[in-house]
Amino acid sequence: MHIDFHDETNSVPTDSIDMIQRLLSFAAEQEDITPESEVSVNFVDNREIQVINRNYRQQDKPTDVISFALQEEGEGEMKIIGEDIPAVLGDIVISVDKAKEQAEEYQHSFERELGFLALHGFLHLLGYDHMKKEEEEKMFQRQKEILDGFGLKREQ
Repeated sequence: MHIDFHDETNSVPTDSIDMIQRLLSFAAEQEDITPESEVSVNFVDNREIQVINRNYRQQDKPTDVISFALQEEGEGEMKIIGEDIPAVLGDIVISVDKAKEQAEEYQHSFERELGFLALHGFLHLLGYDHMKKEEEEKMFQRQKEILDGFGLKREQ
């Protein structure tokens, strides 16, 4: 899977970006996503993600991760046709500030928090959600399975 990284903060260590590359590639294999698929991961600060959150979700506050799925079918939209083109799954936007805050709050590493947020955003691109209790249980269980399988457990 091709992952395009953009670090607008110029603060995410190369090792963390490499880990996210490996984690999302592992998750894509686990979810049977074609290797030709594409996704972008964008690292921003709290101010930038607050603007995005306000504009797209009408929530005027910073959040940790937002995903924009490109393959999502909206109500009344036609199904995307054509299996020969690479699947552009969408964009994941992560607040580096929030990741640092949450790593400290949950008492695990910044790298583990970045991995969790990247995977969480990735699963949203694949259609997982947590608006209803059943969906939340399914998504959070899948997150745990993938993180554990990759070796990025909570205590890291």
